[in-house]
Amino acid sequence: MKRPTLEVADIIRAAGNGFIERHQAHLSWQQLKVLRAIQRCRTAALGGHLDQCSCCGHRAISFFSCRNRHCPKCQTNARNKWLAARSNELLPVSYSHVVFTLPHELSTLALQNKRAIYNLLLQASAATLLEIAADPKHLGAQIGFLSVLHTWGQNLQAHPHVHCVIPAGGLSPDHARWVHPKYHFFLPVKVLSRVFRGKFVAGLKRLFRQKKLGFHGNLQDLSQPLRFHAFLRQLFRQDWVVYAKPPFGGPEYVLQYLARYTHRVAISNHRLVSLEAGQVTFRWKDYAHGNKKRKMALTADEFLRRFLLHVLPRGFVRIRHFGFLAGRRRRQALAVCRRLLAEAPETRSPTPTPAPVCTATWRCPCCGAAMMTVEKLTAQQIRLRWAEGKSLVDTS
Repeated sequence: MKRPTLEVADIIRAAGNGFIERHQAHLSWQQLKVLRAIQRCRTAALGGHLDQCSCCGHRAISFFSCRNRHCPKCQTNARNKWLAARSNELLPVSYSHVVFTLPHELSTLALQNKRAIYNLLLQASAATLLEIAADPKHLGAQIGFLSVLHTWGQNLQAHPHVHCVIPAGGLSPDHARWVHPKYHFFLPVKVLSRVFRGKFVAGLKRLFRQKKLGFHGNLQDLSQPLRFHAFLRQLFRQDWVVYAKPPFGGPEYVLQYLARYTHRVAISNHRLVSLEAGQVTFRWKDYAHGNKKRKMALTADEFLRRFLLHVLPRGFVRIRHFGFLAGRRRRQALAVCRRLLAEAPETRSPTPTPAPVCTATWRCPCCGAAMMTVEKLTAQQIRLRWAEGKSLVDTS
């Protein structure tokens, strides 16, 4: 894939300082930190290292990355390391993908209570899957899966939803056999939708009773119990969206599939088209009209405002494991799953070697040999070299 001609960092460098001056009173410390990190990413401000070709001796400078999880440029290495660690956890079965989405009416409440609402979204969706899967009418098994929180839509507006990737099937209650799904879509979507709605609304009531929800701006009226419960009744009058895709291939596809979801940020640099006259243009898919590809133009201020909507609270874990893939039980449970699947070869999918995870390798642009780091440079060292009029790759 070609390097994008425009990056989020370019927009921040061009309009970020003015944006901060105008809106600093409304920006959190975490949002300011994200802006500064992306602005400095892979620049001399973070320091770097001097590399030399192991064959022809060509030298080049590489600046350090900010490693912020909201930076579009810093997710590739983090994703590849995470996927490599997951490759040993894949099972020789097909996988299912289920998406739980919050109604639009909850978006503003979620933005004002990110940690509480996003935690509840992850927990309620996981509890729904575990409960329905354990019901003998549907699967009658203990399942394991990972959930990934996304908070954005294609237009960068708030759109909280959770992607769940699930091995198709699960362990019987006595862990004596592997139970295969009864339905083409793994579990019935309408049942999942109703149970998810009930669990999430019950969680909202609990948070309200515990006074763990904040109500600001146009939501202040919801701080009154009568208004809040009327709001919840309105939510119950509509169906909540739970989407299930048909099971896709076995472990040979899962790593590539997961790579689309696990370490994404609100917008990738490759979707950016232009920054002209203070207007940012980017590509987006209009899912409401047949996935039609469109272009959207926003002022730089509005673009940055929408981008910052998706900054997560400090320390918030957006990729979580549940069921037999959770915590300490994972290794032991996976061993049991593999043993049971090996005892039933007639129902087992082929088990090829998991697809290798691509890793970025710094190669010499002159001869293609490996580049070796010969010197690390701090930001101060780089500034001193520039002040002295030296080239960063000066060999003298």
